[in-house]
Amino acid sequence: MERAWELWIESFPNLALATVQVTIPLSVVSFLIALLFAVITALIRNAKIPILTQICAFYVWVFRGTPLLVQLFIVYYGLPKISLTLDAWSAAIVTLSLNTGAYASEAIRSAILAIPKGQWEAAYSLNLSYSHLLWKIIAPQAFRIALPPLGNDFIDLVKGTSLVSTITITDVFMTGQQIAARTFEPLILYTEVAVIYLFICTLLTFLQGKLERSLSIQV
Repeated sequence: MERAWELWIESFPNLALATVQVTIPLSVVSFLIALLFAVITALIRNAKIPILTQICAFYVWVFRGTPLLVQLFIVYYGLPKISLTLDAWSAAIVTLSLNTGAYASEAIRSAILAIPKGQWEAAYSLNLSYSHLLWKIIAPQAFRIALPPLGNDFIDLVKGTSLVSTITITDVFMTGQQIAARTFEPLILYTEVAVIYLFICTLLTFLQGKLERSLSIQV
């Protein structure tokens, strides 16, 4: 037992450093880009723009219907076969963003559709532009509705970053693997990695709840 605690304490600085330098930045950057993909996709699908709507629907279908690990392998190992080579970080960000964007777009699209049509009609009767309508009337309400599923998508993304170790990125999971291989203590190291992920996701869940309560008070 004493050996386990010593190894836990010794390995924590390296695991924490990998979390701060790789896992968290990768999650945040990928999610911000994913939100951009999600908003654009949701708006196009709700507007039913010819051809673009079908393209967006196909994108959502593909990325929601295939495993994230397979997508990472296609982007990092497969695309170089057609002269599209990305470094590991770029491949991870592109894949995580597209994958999360597909799920988030459905949350945003559903939130927009949940806004009563009467509000759209009232805005048009006041000669408000489409962009003004979206930004001032629809977006604030849709954000409150979409917040819970978007929060869940972000938490799933954080956990999904553990897969980037398969494309040579030294994140917290790969760091745990390396230490486990050196010390022959996989149970201790993988449990410690799990606790780090659990702490991050618990903190995000807490912050999400605080934000939801804050928005509900403002309504």
